[in-house]
Amino acid sequence: MMHKAGFVNIIGNPNVGKSTLMNALVGEKLSIITPKAQTTRHRILGIVNHEEYQIVFSDTPGIIKPAYELQASMMDFVKSALDDADILIYMVEVGETAQKNEAFFNKIINSKIPVILLLNKIDKSTQEEVAEKIAYWREKVPNSFVYIISALEKFNVDTVFYKIIELLPEGPPYYPKDQLTDKPERFFVNEKIREKILMHYKKEIPYSVEVETESFIEEETIVRIRSVIMVERETQKGIIIGHKGTAIKRVGAEARKDLERFFMKKVFIELYVKVNKDWRSDRNQLKRFGYDQS
Repeated sequence: MMHKAGFVNIIGNPNVGKSTLMNALVGEKLSIITPKAQTTRHRILGIVNHEEYQIVFSDTPGIIKPAYELQASMMDFVKSALDDADILIYMVEVGETAQKNEAFFNKIINSKIPVILLLNKIDKSTQEEVAEKIAYWREKVPNSFVYIISALEKFNVDTVFYKIIELLPEGPPYYPKDQLTDKPERFFVNEKIREKILMHYKKEIPYSVEVETESFIEEETIVRIRSVIMVERETQKGIIIGHKGTAIKRVGAEARKDLERFFMKKVFIELYVKVNKDWRSDRNQLKRFGYDQS
């Protein structure tokens, strides 16, 4: 029996709904989702296994023009997603026309691999607007298969999934058939804590934060976790902790609930805050946190 396997890489501008789509396609919440731009910092793989195929989905950071070293490292993940894709999913919003990075857009329209262009968030538009945008993007990216979807409502996601299966190249699986992702448990702990920080803190605070899990001990009925929240300045440390520790306690409590669902057992979590000055511009620190691919 013929077996298919391939990398399906999802790219697009920030806040277009890439992580929501990835989670819908994989059927698991692997990528964190918040209304803030640049929520996704790493390239995250989600693996869908079937006896006849293996699809390796890849969620990447949004396409931006980098302003500092961390953002440059994030864009390296996007570049690698363009390089190793068997199928490329390019997501846009219905109202979107401007390109954040013209060089990347030119790579997409000149791609030699299948491109699926998805018009997301169609639930916020009229039928006339949608028809107009389908025509616009078909002309703009003539090498693509264009679909309208609502990743949040899972509208038309199944149609896209079946098209992906049809376009997959023949080949053996890349990963063991019981594997869901390429990331270790600690990565998802860090991301879940960071998601809560993105949701509850304002302005620059969420973007100045990195999370590192120092201890992850899994016992039969409980997972014991100790994680450190890194900030760039002393003033940020006080904001993260909050008055009498109320802010950090809320982050810990909400992350614990989500992690208990993820690991399907009780979770005990300890959070600490440390100042790690200007880590976003320090290549050695970025390498330590898994951003620098060089």
